[in-house]
This record gives sequence, C-alpha cells and structure tokens, in this order.
Amino acid sequence: MTFDALSPKEVTEVISNTGAHKGSMRLDKVFLSAVSAGCLLAFACGTTLSTTATPWFQDNAPGLMRTISALVFPYGLCMILLTSADLCTGSFMFTTVAVLHRRLPWSKMLIHWAVTFIGNFAGSLFVVAIIFGYGNVFSAEPFKSAVISFATKKQVTPDFHMIFLRGIGCNWLVCLACFFSIQGRDLASKVVGIWWPTFAFVSLGFDHVVANMTFIPLGIWLGTPDITISLYIWKGIIPTLLGNVIGGCIFCGTYYWYMYLLDLNTLPLYGKEGVRGSSLKSVSRLDQASTKRPDIESSAGGIGDQNPHMNQYS
Repeated sequence: MTFDALSPKEVTEVISNTGAHKGSMRLDKVFLSAVSAGCLLAFACGTTLSTTATPWFQDNAPGLMRTISALVFPYGLCMILLTSADLCTGSFMFTTVAVLHRRLPWSKMLIHWAVTFIGNFAGSLFVVAIIFGYGNVFSAEPFKSAVISFATKKQVTPDFHMIFLRGIGCNWLVCLACFFSIQGRDLASKVVGIWWPTFAFVSLGFDHVVANMTFIPLGIWLGTPDITISLYIWKGIIPTLLGNVIGGCIFCGTYYWYMYLLDLNTLPLYGKEGVRGSSLKSVSRLDQASTKRPDIESSAGGIGDQNPHMNQYS
C-alpha cells in the first residue's frame, strides 16, 4: 500500500525552508499575518465557549462537553494554516528548525517570535473587545456563566507549574498539526492532519498561549471574580508561553532536525530534484546530492522558490 504524502524527511526540509522564509519576511507583513491568526483563533475559541454553555451537561457530563468542544475547535487552526497566517506557537517549530539548519540567524528568529506574539495578542484582543465584547456575543446567560467558569478553571484553579506543563503538551501537539498539514498533498489530507492533534490538546485541557489571549481577557471583560490583568500575565502568559516554547522548539523542532537533518543537510526538496512521495531513488543519489549541494539554502525564504509546498506554507 502506498500513500501520496511527503516523507518525514521531506516535511522537515520544507519546515526548515518555511522557517527561513518566515524569519526573513518584512516585519509589517509578519505583524499583519499574526493579527489575522489571532483573530481566526479567537473565533474558534468563541465557538468552544458557546459549545460548553450547557449547564446540565456541564454538571452531569463534563467530559462529553469537553470532547464535543474539542471536535469543533480545530477549524481555527485549519483557517490559520491554510491561509499561511503566522501563529507564534507554530513559528517556534518552524524557525527553530531553520536556525538549527543554519538557514536563519538566532536574532531574526527571536524578532519573529516577538512580532508574531504581539500580532497574535492584538488580533485576539480585537475580537474579544470589538466583536465579542461590544457585540454582546457572550453577555447573556448561559454564555456569560460559561465564559466565567471556563476562565476561572483555566486561570485561578491550577498552579503555575501545572499551566507550564500543560503548555508543553499543548504546543507539542499543535506543532504536530503543522507537521501533518505539510505532509498531506491535497486539501482534505491537510485538514485531517491538522484536526486530530488539535482535537487532542483541547480535549486534554492543555494551555495554548494564543487561545488564552481570548479565554482570559474575555473573562476579565465579563467581570470574572479573582482574575486581574496582573494575574493573567503571571499565570496566563508567562507559564503558558514558556511551556509552548519548549513544546515547539525542543519536542518538535529540535527533535525533527536531529532525526532528519543533522546528518543530511542537503535533502532534495519535492520538485527540486524530482523526488516524489516518500521515495528517494537510492542511497547513492543522496551521496551525490550531498556533494553537489543543490541550491536550496540560497533560495530559502526567497519569493522565487519553485517548491510548491514551500510556496503554500511560506
């Protein structure tokens, strides 16, 4: 049985090129792309909150409600990845692989992280304040109570280290969704690849720093007791961000670079050397490619890259 998909080695090479391109983009475009990603994910967060606004089920079948909400949340990440918007959590993996692969300097990676984080925050707050807030989307019961309850469970109840560890698991799965979105060749395969790892992190109650940019500020907007801006920064941003960085950079980015690119820095990209699917013609061909060094690094991040997967996710 054969599958029409990229091999893990090819996917990691595309991730490296994509990270180099993202880290080299104009900062105004990075910011606007990150704003878009923050807005799109905020819509999915709103759907999740609406789905859980059923008091009887919350009291009698909380696991079922979490599972149902987790099934609908992934459409947010689908919209983000399929429109090539920049989510800081995904960038933790993309740019880390590019840096380790020596296609992007550390300074550009850190600048990209900062700009995408600020852009995601701006987009999330725009939806929270303008669309959800002044639009009174969650002002009526039982939706208001659902938001307050959810924000309290996310922010007040758990300890700092719990949120940190949940952040690691969250971005481990989110970056796997990014990985699978590249691995599939057709739209349906990409959507399925994105859906299930995202479903996993939501159903397990993990913490995503950008999702929390909607959940917690919306709770503050609606007057959730015991949640202040300072508490949100201390327990909603810092531990989640640190956990997401470790999950994306180490458990995904560094791992896949070590497994597939450390000893093979010149893996031909799909379309560059006629490599199709997961088949590489022979070991000798890889040896030949390593001596010829095809002009991949020089075109990393370039607009004229002919790789169809690179263009789609750049």
